[in-house]
Amino acid sequence: MEYQILLYYKYTRIVDPEAFARKHLDACRALGLRGRILVASEGLNGTVSGTVEATNAYIDLVRVSPSFHDMQFKIDVAEDHAFQKMFVRPRTEIVTLGLNEQDVDPNECTGKRLSPVEFLEAMENEDVVILDGRNDYESDLGYFEGAIAPRVRNFRDFPEWIRENLSDVKDKKVLTYCTGGIRCEKLSGFLIREGFQDVSQLEGGIVTYGKDPEVRGKKFKGKCYVFDERIGVDVNSSSDACLVSHCQVTGKPTDRYVNCAYPPCNRQFFISEEGEAKEGRYCSDTCKEKALANSAKL
Repeated sequence: MEYQILLYYKYTRIVDPEAFARKHLDACRALGLRGRILVASEGLNGTVSGTVEATNAYIDLVRVSPSFHDMQFKIDVAEDHAFQKMFVRPRTEIVTLGLNEQDVDPNECTGKRLSPVEFLEAMENEDVVILDGRNDYESDLGYFEGAIAPRVRNFRDFPEWIRENLSDVKDKKVLTYCTGGIRCEKLSGFLIREGFQDVSQLEGGIVTYGKDPEVRGKKFKGKCYVFDERIGVDVNSSSDACLVSHCQVTGKPTDRYVNCAYPPCNRQFFISEEGEAKEGRYCSDTCKEKALANSAKL
């Protein structure tokens, strides 16, 4: 049986997010889908997996609504579900930038959208700032060549980081990118509001960039972090593809990103199968010692 994974979002007005979420969850369960969907007054953001028949039916179901008739879905072929369960949750925001009443509305203010070809051409200019709009654990797995990857753990940390680190480049051309495009809708709008003069975003994000037959993922190093059981997906199919992450035990290149085996920690880190065989699946000696101490008590 063939499966598909859908990634999608749209900023549009939803009057009653809680009622919408309840009804949407029932519809997803009826189709046998699994995944995570966020619903807020500002719009819809989701990624789901299911059979080809079920996911295609879901696309048709969503597009029946006038608010989502033009919803764009990024589709990946899969061998099975990419999630264990189905969640549809109401939220204050579908993307939390942490600005509260000063939040950015992408329908009113957002950066210029560049196609993958246009984004590649723009990156090749010397006097340009390429800003990774994702969290640190995502960029650790892969990033665009020459990009600035802020060491932030949450998207809401970006405003403060930008004010502290990019205030001297407001006159330069800024290119932003993220996984599927949703975060850059707000991030680029925030940059414009902060006085940056020339701000653009990669339309459709890294996922779309990697599928474009002309660019073939050029200038992207490593893999793209995704929020499902795959963890990372290939982007660059050109000759300059390479891994950027390394096993913390052996030091050899690896994209094997796992969670620490000490439950209270659960931090993701890079370790090869060889490294795990030597030291166990622990992100640090401290976690290893605590785990072994707990086992000894049992």
